[in-house]
Amino acid sequence: MEARRLTGALPVYRWRLAPDGYATRRQLRLAGLRPGGQGVAAQLERPRRRGPLVAYLYRVDLARPVRPMTPARRAALAKANAARRICPACRRDAGYVIPAALGTCTPCAYPDPDRSEGNT
Repeated sequence: MEARRLTGALPVYRWRLAPDGYATRRQLRLAGLRPGGQGVAAQLERPRRRGPLVAYLYRVDLARPVRPMTPARRAALAKANAARRICPACRRDAGYVIPAALGTCTPCAYPDPDRSEGNT
């Protein structure tokens, strides 16, 4: 959000015309880097009818390496992803990540009226 307030002071480049030494978050990640606390250094704008598409750029020389995945972080991520698979209504593992729009597994969200409760 802070970067949006500072957009007037940032250098603005046209799409695909940024100088070397700048990268988006995604480009940094592909290189094994992260912004490392630095602010947005510049922005790209791609013109279009509804208003320009904006991409924020970070300086590559100030970027830091991505932190390594530790066993504790891996376990925490596995636990969080497993929790996204548990249906809050029936408490069963759905076998997929439950969509936020439904909030429950598909059988709970769209119960079959022809199927009785005793036949599971």
